[in-house]
Amino acid sequence: MNNLVIDLTHGGVKIAISLAKKGKNVLAYDLYNTLKGIDAKMLEVYDVELIKLEELSDFKGDMNVIYPIHMPLTFDEIKSFNPNLNYTFQSHHEIIGAILNDWGRDIPKVEITGVKGKTTSAFMLKEILIDDNPLILSSLGALLYENSNEIVLKKDISIAPANIKETIDLAYKIANPICKIADGVVESENLRKYDSAIFESSLGVSGIGDVGLLLNIVEDYPIAKGRSNASEAKKQVFRCRCVCIQKETLDKYYSDMKHDRINTFSLTDHTSNLFATDIEYGLDQTLIKITYNDVKTINNKVISGKIQLKTFAPGPHHVSNVLGVTLTCLSLEIDSDRIINGLENYKGIPGRTTKKTIGNSIVIEEINPGLNTEAIKESINMIQNLKDYYISIGGDYGITCEEIDEEKLSDFLNTLNTDIILTGALGLSIEPKLTKKTTYFKNYSDVYDMAVNNNKNLLFIYRSDYRKVSQR
Repeated sequence: MNNLVIDLTHGGVKIAISLAKKGKNVLAYDLYNTLKGIDAKMLEVYDVELIKLEELSDFKGDMNVIYPIHMPLTFDEIKSFNPNLNYTFQSHHEIIGAILNDWGRDIPKVEITGVKGKTTSAFMLKEILIDDNPLILSSLGALLYENSNEIVLKKDISIAPANIKETIDLAYKIANPICKIADGVVESENLRKYDSAIFESSLGVSGIGDVGLLLNIVEDYPIAKGRSNASEAKKQVFRCRCVCIQKETLDKYYSDMKHDRINTFSLTDHTSNLFATDIEYGLDQTLIKITYNDVKTINNKVISGKIQLKTFAPGPHHVSNVLGVTLTCLSLEIDSDRIINGLENYKGIPGRTTKKTIGNSIVIEEINPGLNTEAIKESINMIQNLKDYYISIGGDYGITCEEIDEEKLSDFLNTLNTDIILTGALGLSIEPKLTKKTTYFKNYSDVYDMAVNNNKNLLFIYRSDYRKVSQR
């Protein structure tokens, strides 16, 4: 059988090489024409043949097409290049699940997807699983924690499914350095430094997770040139052994799904398996009382009870993430004391919601490459007295596949009874669409200066990669 890997931009090179190492006959199609340098050389080393789709006419027999879930081509369009082949189709997520089928059977594994809250939830889980030296792939990098110390395996890495394999391979190299094996310092070539794994994914999961956590679908944005959408891609979460999912998301998008272990969470719906009974919000720490009923665990137990948490969760969307993480841990049969202590240690992360004090000003930062209108609404709604705050909104374009709906955002901002400070390319673009008073700063650092100089608090909402903004 021939295996055709489509899209060498979003992890296809890693997939092609992994299959070639297993002795598979592998072809590759560079969909976005980005292949160069070391990646091109590696494909050559492993005898991966680069082809154009027109060249499918040269082949006979079976053709397994491995495609990204957001591929802008239909299956029929691919088949049209040679209707006589016997086609099968696997997504990048599915093939990674197959490649890693036997990996990590003795450790707890969580895969996280959803429109918002993935990275936040990954690092909440990190605090809970810290004694198990978690291996993490997130939008902040591939990371390994050993005795609570962070080891950066790779900083600039996407959350494409192939990078789950990349993260595992990087961790293997750390644990099994060739030079130490050769010198006899390390006797085994299969050492492992982690005892748990947390993988974040933007458009579904591979299915290797003991628990798949689907946080929300606050916006069901289109993918694949409008031929599909986020909810369809994230349906892959039901490949995991156990699924933890927001109740409202399950009811709206997946009410017909059949699965032996589905656990739901909700801020308000008391028919869900886990819900909040009382929430006392605070900018530094929020108290959350939780009830859970009939939660199905990965070991076929059914558990019920109550738990009370204190953690950094200044808004309802943060609390929803906490509920999803708590349900995930209960599904893994993690002790409640570990959940409580871990979440109390969570203080937010750079690149998502953080709180700091500059001079006399409280500054709340919401810096996220995937910010959309719903997330901006939630951020503003968590501020109880907007008169005490400057609200700044801005950011960059071209940083994620999902761009922001300017009309929807502008309509919302026009309803606010407060002045808005705009900055960045996003701010400049929506300024003409606003009917209210605004101030524009080209340089976002000027927004901080304005707040500090006027002794005002600041809610800084910026659509960008935090590593770029943090260089200010």
